[in-house]
Amino acid sequence: MNFGDIWYIVVIACMVCYAMLDGFDLGVGSLHLFTKKDTDRRIFLNAIGPVWDGNEVWLVIVGGALFAGFPEAYATIFSAFYNLVMMLLAALIFRAAGIEFRSKLETPKWRSFWDGVFFTGSVIIAFGVGLVLGNLIVGIPLDAHRDFVGSFGGFFNAYSLLVGVTTLALFMMHGSIYLVMKTEGALHNRLRRWVKKTIFVFILCYVITTLVTHFYMPHMLTFLRESPWLILIPFIAFGMIVSIPVQIYKGRDGWAFICSSLSIAMLVVLFAIGTFPMLIRSSIHPDTNSLTVANAVSSDLTLKVLLIIVAIGLPLVFAYGVYVYRLFRGKVKLDKSSY
Repeated sequence: MNFGDIWYIVVIACMVCYAMLDGFDLGVGSLHLFTKKDTDRRIFLNAIGPVWDGNEVWLVIVGGALFAGFPEAYATIFSAFYNLVMMLLAALIFRAAGIEFRSKLETPKWRSFWDGVFFTGSVIIAFGVGLVLGNLIVGIPLDAHRDFVGSFGGFFNAYSLLVGVTTLALFMMHGSIYLVMKTEGALHNRLRRWVKKTIFVFILCYVITTLVTHFYMPHMLTFLRESPWLILIPFIAFGMIVSIPVQIYKGRDGWAFICSSLSIAMLVVLFAIGTFPMLIRSSIHPDTNSLTVANAVSSDLTLKVLLIIVAIGLPLVFAYGVYVYRLFRGKVKLDKSSY
């Protein structure tokens, strides 16, 4: 295994952390308007209040890792997806504003407006992440110089839209499980019913996406054919999803959340295995025009230095995350300082 492969694993590991952590608070935001009571919406916001901004740090780390380890791939992604990236950044900004500004005034119109902003921003980000991943699976038009020659409208192809909807459904399921873990009383009981509905919707999307991938994206199955033992990964992911309602029924909300997190991790790993060694697949001539781990990687010296930084920095990020989650563990309680 060379330094490029190791750094690819680092990037994917950061993607897993982002999907598991920011995934649940995007899911909470996507469920925000499904409850009408102001108190319930405040509980939703305060459930993610201490951690949502920290979770988004992993998105910055993914971008930084890509820039440092695979600069040509970074440049191509952020130029090809420029309009989409700007939309996602706007959604991130307004979503944060929705969280922070909502409780500045107690008037219903003011709070309803920012509730809508928070909900819309969450949906756009969750769907947009899936849309980008879907296009990376399908491939984007790169010419012989590996320059993007497509259009913004080309990103909204049927398969990528399906992956976007599936990602949104996944995060909504993950968010509903997190809310069950953080609430109590009548709201808790109502959210337990939400979990069943979100699981059903996600499994439906998951099955459809899997079948479409099998028939129309055969390159995603290359490594599974070459290494049959890897077929265990999708089965583990599905097993984790199926075990969620079992854990909810037994009242093990924490274990249900762990199962949901592991299912997300397995799905990101499946994406990584299916696309490897390509970072950006060319839809014109995949074999010659694509950006791969081999032809887009930084020098070995650069990666050696970066791995030292990662070995020092990531444990600190994890330690801070563990401290924050432990500090704010338990059920949500509203007080004067709450959102």
